[in-house]
Amino acid sequence: MARMRTVYNCSDCGAAHYKWAGKCDSCGAWNSLVEDVEDPAESVTLAAGMALVPPGTPQPLSTLSSATGKPTPTTIGELDRVLDGGLVPGSVTLLGGEPGIGKSTLLLQLLAAWPKKSLYVTAEESAQQVRLRAERLHALRDDVWLLSEASLTNIVAAIDSVAPTLIVIDSIQAVADPTLGSAPGSVVQVRGCAYRLVQEAKSRNIPVILVGHVTKEGGLAGPRVLEHVVDTVLSFEGDRHHALRLLRAVKHRFGSTSELGLFEMTETGLAGVPDASQMFLADRRPGTPGSIVVPTLEGQRPLLVEVQALTNPVSSGVPPRRSAQGLDPGRLAMLLAVLERRARLSLSSTRCTPLSSVV
Repeated sequence: MARMRTVYNCSDCGAAHYKWAGKCDSCGAWNSLVEDVEDPAESVTLAAGMALVPPGTPQPLSTLSSATGKPTPTTIGELDRVLDGGLVPGSVTLLGGEPGIGKSTLLLQLLAAWPKKSLYVTAEESAQQVRLRAERLHALRDDVWLLSEASLTNIVAAIDSVAPTLIVIDSIQAVADPTLGSAPGSVVQVRGCAYRLVQEAKSRNIPVILVGHVTKEGGLAGPRVLEHVVDTVLSFEGDRHHALRLLRAVKHRFGSTSELGLFEMTETGLAGVPDASQMFLADRRPGTPGSIVVPTLEGQRPLLVEVQALTNPVSSGVPPRRSAQGLDPGRLAMLLAVLERRARLSLSSTRCTPLSSVV
């Protein structure tokens, strides 16, 4: 029996190294090697799995039909706005966001609104916990099937028995393939499970949604190859102590990535916000010094947002201090330089403090 061996996998590209180094030799990323345990039989297992995939047949591009690639609406307006119409059959979508932001709530509402049979795989919560949440969201339907399972082999078997038209995996970091000699959540497991689920989505021509954890820096946890292998990457953002939630597409192979979806967290789940400007300007006090309303465009949605900025002179010999909240400091410096040159405003001896920007 072959022994396990220690390996260092790059969290960006997934390349394996047999000794630690500060820089990945494959992609050049620094401080991205993560210690893991590798099974020598893993490459044989992956090769055997790839051999089971039937070979493709070359076809003229002009003879292919585009009818099968049309998106299916989810009936959730803000989600369809970001997805440019809905979920495409055979596509794989990765939904990321901080814990408690409302990812599971959004997906349960999606399954409740889906017109056909769907399968919700919870690899972290128990079936009873999901049932209680579904009752609160009024998302109990006979067409929504629930599976509390973390083994990829059992998940694929459940897909064969249920034959759903939509699959949700919550979350990809908690799913493990028993044939891979590595711990759940490792680079090897996340990469292998993601590849297998993508194959299942393409071969069955059904959409699959994967829930992904995020790191403390706000990026998706796991190897960078996870973002490359999926078709769409969605980012669910917001303050846990505030009702507003923002949904953006970081990557979308079937449409634009400039659209913005807005939700409000209520007692019965997430509700779309059709008039976002009214929410953004609800607490605004007219006549306040340093406050101005600015029109902006997010995709095809016009928004009115409030921008607050204050300036005051500094004493001679003291360099001015620039601070920003919700605005990149480099962009702030560029805007100040343009104002000095084009608007002939003397800001070189003025301390500028943009207090906030709503979006």
